[in-house]
Amino acid sequence: MIVLIVDDDLTNLALFGHMLQVIPDVTAVRMADPIEALAWCRKSKVDLLIVDYMMPDMDGLEFLQAFRRLPGKNDVPIIMVTADVQTEVRHTALQLGANDFLTKPVNKTELRARVTNLLALRVAQKQLASRAEWLSEEVAKATREIVEREREAILRLSRAAEYRDPETGAHLLRLTKYARLIAGNLGLGPAELDLLGDAAPMHDIGKVGIPDNILLKPGRLDDAEMDIMRTHAQIGADILHGSTSPLLQVAASIALTHHEKFDGTGYPNGLKGEQIPLYGRIIAVADVFDALTSARSYKPAWDIDRAVALIHEGAGSHFDPACVEAFFHDWDKVMVIYYANRDGD
Repeated sequence: MIVLIVDDDLTNLALFGHMLQVIPDVTAVRMADPIEALAWCRKSKVDLLIVDYMMPDMDGLEFLQAFRRLPGKNDVPIIMVTADVQTEVRHTALQLGANDFLTKPVNKTELRARVTNLLALRVAQKQLASRAEWLSEEVAKATREIVEREREAILRLSRAAEYRDPETGAHLLRLTKYARLIAGNLGLGPAELDLLGDAAPMHDIGKVGIPDNILLKPGRLDDAEMDIMRTHAQIGADILHGSTSPLLQVAASIALTHHEKFDGTGYPNGLKGEQIPLYGRIIAVADVFDALTSARSYKPAWDIDRAVALIHEGAGSHFDPACVEAFFHDWDKVMVIYYANRDGD
């Protein structure tokens, strides 16, 4: 344990050092210049500070304030040495963070007792901090494990949907990357981007409830068949509904709302504008663009310019204009995603 003694009187420094040398596992560092002592403290560990009040250039109160402002020194115990009559100084010292006092002339038994007690508290303080850090790490580890299990569940459910849906895994990959790009340009933070990216592949999980003759039909659907197909949004929300997991809650919201339109003409609930959750509005742009530019059993892939024109045309009606603007803000990145994640690659 390192005990720093700051006193301009060399005799006091020698005396204090001698008094402390009998305490086991204590190293006394003695410094007469408070300015040099502060510089030393910036780079060194201190477990207890003993500082005299009456010093030239910088008194004990000024030193105490400067010491407390140093990184990592806010909780180091401090003993201030004062004269017996300096009551006001003691009150100020307490307000500035002093923990104990010694009165001149200092009694060696009292000094050793106070130092021993404060160092014992310092040991307990360090142990508590270490325990808190360990607990924090364990909580973070457990949280990571939970998130990984949720991601695995999402991935496996998404794969289950893929087995029944003619759309490919590359569609899910492109969709997720487009969605993260849009969200990032809208100013969402890293945690929200990760949440959106993990939940996005579940947007069409409700298609597991659509009959094969409709889901796998090679041609266009008639009106009755389209009505059945549109139920996949509600089916997906029902599958994911009721979880306490933030990830599955977001996935449920996306599944339910990614076919809503900004002007209120979408399905299943005809939500309008910002009634549609932001993640649903983001996925709507990403999903439609990828669907247009990808080949399906009932249509060839559109060329890029035609798809771009439709997305622009749909801003304010089908799509949230802010999401459309965010999508085209980094067009080069959109093209990198498009060409780097082609079907079959």
